[in-house]
Amino acid sequence: MPRPQAPVPADESASYVIGLGLKDALQICAPTLALADYPRLAERYRFHFLMMGQKTELFAGVRELLQELREQGYFFAVATGKSRAGLNHALDEVRLTNVFDSTRCADETETFSKPHPAMLHELTRELGQDLPRTVMIGDTTHDLQMAINAGAAGIGVG
Repeated sequence: MPRPQAPVPADESASYVIGLGLKDALQICAPTLALADYPRLAERYRFHFLMMGQKTELFAGVRELLQELREQGYFFAVATGKSRAGLNHALDEVRLTNVFDSTRCADETETFSKPHPAMLHELTRELGQDLPRTVMIGDTTHDLQMAINAGAAGIGVG
C-alpha cells in the first residue's frame, strides 16, 4: 500500500519555517499529515538535506570577522533549528567546528524551538554570560524574536 503523499506547502509557509526546528516546521508546512507519518517525512527531509548536495557557504568576510572578534576576547555560540547532525555537517563543511565555544540545536533544548528563548538562556548560562551583554546574529525573524524573548540584542543579516 503506497504511503500518503505529503501536501506541498505554500511558498509563504515554506519560507516562514526557515530556522525552526524540524518538528515545528512540519506542523506548519504539513498540518494535515498524520502524526504517525512525521518521522518518515523528517527522515526523508534529513536525507535530502544532508546527502543530496546541499552546500553551506559563509557570507563574505565572516571568517575574518570571527578571527578579529576572537582576538578581542568574544565568545561565540550557535543557537540553531538544525539537528545536531545537520549543524555538525554544516560546521565541518565550512571548517568552523572549533570556532564556537558552545552550540545548541533545536533537538537538544527542552523541546522548545525558536523563537522561544530557551536556547539563548542555556548558552549564556553555560558560558557564564549575561543576556544584556549577548548579541544574537541571525538570518530569520525567528532569530530576532528569540533575542527579544530572551532579553538579548539582535542583529539581522540577509
